[in-house]
Amino acid sequence: MDIRQRLGSNVKRLREAKGWSQEQFAFEANIHRTYISDIERGARNPTIKIVEKLAACLDVSAGILLS
Repeated sequence: MDIRQRLGSNVKRLREAKGWSQEQFAFEANIHRTYISDIERGARNPTIKIVEKLAACLDVSAGILLS
């Protein structure tokens, strides 16, 4: 599995564990919903700043999202 797919899978799993829709997560992270969707599908290559923002919103380290 490539790193973008791993990131997307981890983001989706953690988002769903919080009970958030993509729209709610996008609002909480202040990122556009379609960008969240693209990340979860592995279609985007987000910057480290975006990964940091996602991790903070999900209350995990950036490393967790990439592992």
